[in-house]
Amino acid sequence: MPLDPNPLHSTRCCVVGGGPAGMMLGLLLARAGVAVTVLEKHSDFLRDFRGDTVHPSTLQILQELGLLQKFKQLPQRRESLLSGLIAGREQPVVDFRGLRPFDYLALVPQWDFLNLLADAGRRYPSFDLRMRHTATGLMRDGGRVAGVRVESPDGAYELRADLVVACDGRHSTIRAAAGLKGTDYGAPMDVLWFRMPRSAHDPQGTFGIANHGHLMVLLNRNEYWQTAFVVPKGSDAELRAQPIDRLRDAVVRLAPFLSDRRDSIESWDAISTLAVQVDRLDRWHTPGLLLIGDAAHAMSPIGGVGINLAIQDAVAAANALATPLREGRRIDEAQLAAVQRRRELPVRVVQRVQLAIQNRVISRALEADGRPPRIPWLLRLLLSLRVVRNRPARLFGYGIRQEHVRTPELAP
Repeated sequence: MPLDPNPLHSTRCCVVGGGPAGMMLGLLLARAGVAVTVLEKHSDFLRDFRGDTVHPSTLQILQELGLLQKFKQLPQRRESLLSGLIAGREQPVVDFRGLRPFDYLALVPQWDFLNLLADAGRRYPSFDLRMRHTATGLMRDGGRVAGVRVESPDGAYELRADLVVACDGRHSTIRAAAGLKGTDYGAPMDVLWFRMPRSAHDPQGTFGIANHGHLMVLLNRNEYWQTAFVVPKGSDAELRAQPIDRLRDAVVRLAPFLSDRRDSIESWDAISTLAVQVDRLDRWHTPGLLLIGDAAHAMSPIGGVGINLAIQDAVAAANALATPLREGRRIDEAQLAAVQRRRELPVRVVQRVQLAIQNRVISRALEADGRPPRIPWLLRLLLSLRVVRNRPARLFGYGIRQEHVRTPELAP
């Protein structure tokens, strides 16, 4: 398809969604000389309680792109050992120490990470990031997706593209418009997200707490705790009908060192709810359209691996599609199916582990009726060995079938 002389109306690749997958794919394609347009519906990336756990697999991609030093300048906290406080007893669980080339994960505000990718993309003339542009539907030509319909501050328009890649998250508009179906594997929990101030005398590190029939994860963000309070699936409305003291009391019971800050949870209006879902499309593509990241496979928050798998998807897609897109060749379904085949196994394995943890650990902890949880002595013995703790760190941190940047870099 020849490009329209008006660049507003035509591009080689339209990427829908400016999250981690979309921004990484846009950067990689532009870096390889592909005309790429990224549509992001918001005016900026500044939204709280988004995934901000950057694993070693993503650090390695940043190193291969020459962006690691700039990334290290972003505000962040590094964690090498993740522990759980189980009925008052500390238990190390996930240990990155000894892994190479990166022996830590980084907690970085997602807006800073996305701005880093956007700035890197702007170095290339074929990179076109359009903020406040929302893809509302698909254009079709002879049974093939040929572009998207867009709402923008200046009005509606149609954007034609040789390929559309949907990176618009678990509530994907493009997935709905394409009519693609998948399997919902369910989840026993939702997550309440909120902030609590940190004190210099608080515990260090990032850790989870399980006791009294409740689960909570505290992510150390230096100045504050980013707090994930796990609740039974579908209980959000019932909880919000209760006084906010109900949540305050539960938090302090799990973490008594926060008792002097219980009133920092001002009201239910300060609480964001993540409705946890785990699903995967049967087919991630249709002629002219590819879905990656959460649009293709929503992940549980367990392991904080969602954005890292999405970025691996983006790298795999760029590796496979950048050259034919740059050369103006038609992208056929076999090429799109190859991207799914490459990425589906890692997603399946991680989701299977997440589902096992949800069903065997989280469900039981939430159904404990106040009884203190316990770790079997054999598991506790095994977790005393770093080599055992390295296993989940390697699975979540580096993944299976790790991707590397294979696309060329044209002069910026």
